[in-house]
Amino acid sequence: MTKDMWGGVALLIIAAAYYIGIGQIAESTLSDDVGATGLPRMLALSLAVVALALIARSLIAARAATVTAAGAANDDEEEETATLPRAIGLLLFGAAYILILPYAGYLVSIALLIAGVCAYEGAARDWRLPVIAIAGAALYWAIFVKLLGVHQPAGLVFSGLLS
Repeated sequence: MTKDMWGGVALLIIAAAYYIGIGQIAESTLSDDVGATGLPRMLALSLAVVALALIARSLIAARAATVTAAGAANDDEEEETATLPRAIGLLLFGAAYILILPYAGYLVSIALLIAGVCAYEGAARDWRLPVIAIAGAALYWAIFVKLLGVHQPAGLVFSGLLS
């Protein structure tokens, strides 16, 4: 089985466990379709759909594979050596985001995270990179703070301006 297949199976197990865990959430008078259990149920369902798509993609790729055994062995070897350093690099971006967040605030921190990850993944370093980072940060801020009403830290630098 491929990594996609294992990943899909693992995600499906996580989605099932998450869905079962939702039953532990206490019902209240404020509960509705999108209340304390509605959104987690939608998230569990979304995770299950992604897991099934990953499994299907793995099965389709296995059928369509026309690569020779020697070529496949070389590809697997290259993929394994490149995967761990890339994962560690992305983990370091997440850690830096968490460290910067209380000081710079959500809007600046998420823009830096988007720009950093895009540059790390090989995006062209031209005028589009900061535009995408700023637009993405503004979109996430608008979704969470304005649309969903989820307070995000403004940071020490911008406290009171964006909350």
